[in-house]
Amino acid sequence: MITTEFAHQFAREWIEAWNAHDLDRILSHYADDFTMSSPYIAQIAGVASGSLTGKAAVRAYWAAALQKMPTLRFELLQTLVGAGSVILYYRGVRGMAAEVFFFGPDHLVQRAAAHYE
Repeated sequence: MITTEFAHQFAREWIEAWNAHDLDRILSHYADDFTMSSPYIAQIAGVASGSLTGKAAVRAYWAAALQKMPTLRFELLQTLVGAGSVILYYRGVRGMAAEVFFFGPDHLVQRAAAHYE
């Protein structure tokens, strides 16, 4: 089970890591073989499915995204807690976003899916 305390700590650390543009710090929240889904994966990484698996693949995608958006900054608006998941609702440089994180027993993200307006 995900506790409210864990969810808020994760949210705070995740937002701070992104705002620092620190890929190592960002990726420290994820399992080595996690899957990331985002409509931007198709645009930036050229992967039609919109999904990538593994830290190396996602690191390359996120590095390219940060290079394209050097002013990227997130403002956390809401943290929602599920049984084994967390949703972060935040404002980014392109508008509103919601991201769903599914955690393994080690409290690392196994799967994440980003949604944008």
